[in-house]
Amino acid sequence: MAAKPGIPKGTRDFSPVEMAKRNYIFNTIRDVFHLFGYQQIETPSMENLSTLMGKYGDEGDKLLFKIQNSGDYFSGITDEELLSRNAARLASKFCEKGLRYDLTVPFARYVVMHRDEISFPFKRYQIQPVWRADRPQKGRYREFYQCDADVVGSNSLLNEVELVQMIDRVFRKFGVRVSIKINNRKILTGIAEIIGEADKLVDITVAIDKLDKIGLDNVNAELASKGIPQEAIDKLQPIILLSGTNKEKLETLKTVLAASETGLKGVEESEFILKTVDALGVKSEVELDLTLARGLNYYTGAIFEVKALDVQIGSISGGGRYDNLTGVFGMDGMSGVGISFGADRIFDVLNQLDLYPKEAVNGTELLFVNFGEKEAAYCLPVLAKVREAGIRAEIYPDAAKMKKQMGYANDKQIPFVAIVGENEMNEGKLTLKNMTTGEQSLVSPDELPAMIKV
Repeated sequence: MAAKPGIPKGTRDFSPVEMAKRNYIFNTIRDVFHLFGYQQIETPSMENLSTLMGKYGDEGDKLLFKIQNSGDYFSGITDEELLSRNAARLASKFCEKGLRYDLTVPFARYVVMHRDEISFPFKRYQIQPVWRADRPQKGRYREFYQCDADVVGSNSLLNEVELVQMIDRVFRKFGVRVSIKINNRKILTGIAEIIGEADKLVDITVAIDKLDKIGLDNVNAELASKGIPQEAIDKLQPIILLSGTNKEKLETLKTVLAASETGLKGVEESEFILKTVDALGVKSEVELDLTLARGLNYYTGAIFEVKALDVQIGSISGGGRYDNLTGVFGMDGMSGVGISFGADRIFDVLNQLDLYPKEAVNGTELLFVNFGEKEAAYCLPVLAKVREAGIRAEIYPDAAKMKKQMGYANDKQIPFVAIVGENEMNEGKLTLKNMTTGEQSLVSPDELPAMIKV
C-alpha cells in the first residue's frame, strides 16, 4: 500500500479560497508600496551560503536551511573529518548554497552587484517566500512570505517617517488595529554603555527582545548566563521597564543617557520620527518601546515592530535601519532602512477577525448549466460576451444531471446560474437564477451583465 503523502512541518497548502485571500493581502500591500514610489524586484530563492552566513547573528545562522551540493559531495573530505561528526564543519563542506532567510540580505547583495544600474536613493519592494529552520508553532512557519520595502542611499529620517505612514495605511486598509513599536539601536547601545557592559550589546539586545515571550525573570536569567554581572542587570531594570507617554520616556532618556553620545543621538532620532509622525496624523498607536531590540545584528538605528491589538499573535511587521549591511559585500557607506510585512501572520489575523471584503474572495460569479451540445453551443457566445464585460464566468464542461451542476455551483459559492433549455433558446433568452435568494428571471443575453453586477 502506498504511503500517505504529506508535507514538511511548518509548511502549508493553500486552497483557491485561501489563495484569493492571500492575493488580497499581497495586492493591498503592493498598492501602498506603489503609492510611496517603491519599485519591485525579485532575487533567487537560494543564495550562496557565504552571502547569508554571519548576517543574522549566531541564532539566525542556526536557522538557515542549507542545500546539499549535487554530485560527489564526499570528494575532498577526509575520513578524519567524517568521523569527527562535527555537523557545522561538515555542512560547510557539503553545502555551498542556502535558502534565503529574509529578503534584506539578498537585497543588499543585489544593490552591490547592480550598483552601476541603480539610481539612488533606490526604493524597492519584494514579495517572495523565505525559509527558516525554526520550530513550527501557531503563527510561526518554516516557509512563509515576506513583503519588504527598503530605501537605500539616503540617511534622511524622512524615510523612517514614510515607513511608519506605510505601516499605518496598510493596516487601516485591512481594518486591523495595530500598535507600532519604535526603538533605536543607538539608545540600546547607550544603555549598554551606561550600565558598563558596552561589549555585551548583542547579548543584551537578544535577551530583552524576548521579554514579551519569556518574561522578565527569564530575561534576567539569560543576561546572567551571558556573564553580565547582577549590578548591571539591576541597573537595566528601570530602563527597560520605563513607562509613560512617548514624550515622558524621551525626557527621562535624555537624563539617563546624558553621558552617552551615541545614546543621545538615538533619542534625538526617535524624537524626530515620533514628532513628525504625530504631526502627520498617523491614526495607529505609535509607541516608544525600549524592550524592542530586534535580534538581528545588522540594525544600527531606528527599529520597528507591529503588533495586532485584537488578536494574540507575534509581530506582523517589523524592520529598521541598517547602515553597515552593504559594507560586508564591499560597498561601504550605503545607508538603508526598510520594513517587512509578515503576510502569513496577516493572513491568520484577517481570518480570525473575518475582515476579508466579499469581493476579494469571490471566485466565479456566473455558471452556465450544460444540458447538451445544442444548449452549450447557444451558451458559448453569451459566455464570451459576459467575460468581455469583466464578469468571472464558466460553463459546466459536461452535460451532467442538473443536481450535480447545482451542487458544483453551491460548492464553489457561485452566486448566479444561467439555465438554457429548449424554451429559452426559442425565445433567444436565458433563465438567470440567484443562488442566494432562489429567485429566477428570464433575461436576454444583453441584459445579463447588468443583472450580475447589481
